[in-house]
Amino acid sequence: MFDLSELSHAAHTHGTVARVVVAHHDGSSPRETGAAMLVWAGGQSGTIGGGALEWEAVQTARALLAKGAPRLERHPLGPKLGQCCGGAVTLLTEVYTPATLPAAADGLIVRPTDASPMPLAVRRLLGRARARGEMPSPQLLQGWMVEPLARPTRHLWIWGAGHVGRALVQVIAPLPELAITWIDVAPDRFPAAAPPNVRLLPTPAPEAAVPLADLEADHLILTFSHALDLELCHRLLIRGFATCGLIGSATKWARFRSRLAALGHRAEDIDRIICPIGDPTLGKHPQAIAIGVAARFLHTVPQARIRPIASKA
Repeated sequence: MFDLSELSHAAHTHGTVARVVVAHHDGSSPRETGAAMLVWAGGQSGTIGGGALEWEAVQTARALLAKGAPRLERHPLGPKLGQCCGGAVTLLTEVYTPATLPAAADGLIVRPTDASPMPLAVRRLLGRARARGEMPSPQLLQGWMVEPLARPTRHLWIWGAGHVGRALVQVIAPLPELAITWIDVAPDRFPAAAPPNVRLLPTPAPEAAVPLADLEADHLILTFSHALDLELCHRLLIRGFATCGLIGSATKWARFRSRLAALGHRAEDIDRIICPIGDPTLGKHPQAIAIGVAARFLHTVPQARIRPIASKA
């Protein structure tokens, strides 16, 4: 998937950025077709699999930053780079600036890797995308690179920007196709800069923001206030959600269960909230909690979406 938001953010931050994408592979390879990384003069983000292939790709990308011309190059992993995958990877390296960012058409980023005109096969893919909404997989097709535009498939609301909230955003924000809304009571609770897929929402009354959440959003509640945590649980049970996790101990959850029941929620509805979150065996360090929470989030079955719960007094 072509993450145009991430590329735009990097280009506006660093000026000139090279994007390296796995355009094709034969046999075993470290990453799949469409895996990409960004490279600029002083750094990089993303990965095409690491090892010798990525090291060489970064050197090539930095050499191309001043030239701007794209390069399509095939790398035999075993004979040339000594990697054990044994296949061959074709990399497309392109250079972008804020003024040369690509435009999407019908949800696709389509461009030539050379001077060849658009082939009929690519026109057919575009036609199906336009007429039927059929998105092709990333592919190199007769000299043209075709990539669907990356769009979020999960929306995560993180309530709280304390130590655990910050650690969680650091761990989970790099995941692809994820949009995060991060809520806390004041702007100075957030770090100076946030990843491009993170929307900051400072508000003195976080509970009032619950109706803004999509009905199929995931929620993780880890604020500084037990009273606020309880109010968020109450309002989310009324609103509806995909999944909801709450930081806390078994004792805290037992108390919350009792109070939520007193507010009129049924036991089976309350059970939809997971508490404690993460993996207690990893310890209580914020980063350890964040790793456990992120792992559980990745294992959540997307089909387990729940609909709004009937309003309760």
